[in-house]
This record gives sequence, structure tokens and C-alpha cells, in this order.
Amino acid sequence: MIKITLRLTTLTLLLFSVLGYAQEKKKFSSIPNILQKISPDDRVDSWVLVYNNYGKGEEIKTSGGKLNYTPQFSGFNLFPSEDSFYYIAYSLGGKINYVIDVEALKKFVGKIDNPQEAAIILTADGYMVDEEFKDLAGNYHEDQSNYYLDLGKVTSKECPYQKTHYTLTVNKSNGLVTNVKDNGTYIELYNKKCANNPRLLKVEKKEEPKKDEPKKTPKRR
Repeated sequence: MIKITLRLTTLTLLLFSVLGYAQEKKKFSSIPNILQKISPDDRVDSWVLVYNNYGKGEEIKTSGGKLNYTPQFSGFNLFPSEDSFYYIAYSLGGKINYVIDVEALKKFVGKIDNPQEAAIILTADGYMVDEEFKDLAGNYHEDQSNYYLDLGKVTSKECPYQKTHYTLTVNKSNGLVTNVKDNGTYIELYNKKCANNPRLLKVEKKEEPKKDEPKKTPKRR
């Protein structure tokens, strides 16, 4: 009887731990911290992640030896509203290479090893960690088989400027997106990014000239 009770208790605790593991949501940290989780598949000799803000480069992460690289004037961005950008310089086989767009970043990351890399890979499809709305579009949870990411996406740049949030299921084994759930629009704005914002369009109203009224002729009796 004691053995049966112990087994039931163990199974119950195991079940609760699995459910807790599967349902615990965590917010993504800042974009620089997300990028620092990159673990490239290629056996690069060394690499450096650089953040360029108003023409000034700051090394966010370095791995391996010192690199003699050329500062870049363009790069990738994981959050569309930012004016700054990131780039990666890396050494492979004695040659310096650069990652300056999301497609090259996707190739550099390679196989997905963590939820941060999953979020980075999905930026190539327009998804993003929205730092202003992490409760809706900047969090994740996982189980033994999948990552579940709540991410945002700009779905309209016209008036109104619109963002939609999605839950994406990413398989841990092969990195494929197996399900995309549309959770609806979470922001609609008429702002400066809105190409057809009526507030920014100056419409000159021209008064039409008044037509001469026809003269009334006196009636004959």
C-alpha cells in the first residue's frame, strides 16, 4: 500500500512539473540580449556583434580572438521602428565576412538551439519581438518538443498602421514552424509612418464660383 501511494505521488509530481514546464511563459529580454544568445553552427574562428547607433559602433558580444574588421554602414534590425542597426563580423578560414541582413543572419544562426534563436530566425518572415507589447508579442514558453513564441508583425503600413500578434509553434528537432495561430490585431495607429494619414495630407479646398442666378422676368397679366 505504501509503495502504491509513493508511486502515485511521484506520478502526480511528475505530471505537475511537465504541465508547469509547458505552460510557463517568459518574456523576451531586450533585442541586444536576444542577439547575444546566438550560437552559430559554422565553426567560425571568432565573431563580434556590433550595434551601430547614430554612426557610433558598440561591440555587444565578442567570441574568440580579436578581429580586425571594417565598420559597416548598414545592417539588420529586429525591431522595425528603430533607426539604428546591428551587424556581425566573423572570421572563417582566415577570411573576414559580414552579416548585414536578416537572410544572412538566418544562415549564420543555422540550427535553432534556443527560443531566442527561433525569434531571430522568424524575423526573416516579418515577425518581431515587440518590446513595447511583450505581454502580447514578446514572450514564449516551451515543452519537450516545441517552442511556442508570441510575436508581432506589421500587417499594414497604410492608414491605419496595424500590428497583429501570432503564436508560432517551432519544432525543436528540425526548426520548422508547424503551426501559426492568428491572435488578432493589437494596435492600430494613425501616425507618421502611415502613408495615407489624413492628418498629414493638406487638402486645399477651393471654393467653386457661384453661378449667376437667372433673371426673373415679370409675368404679364
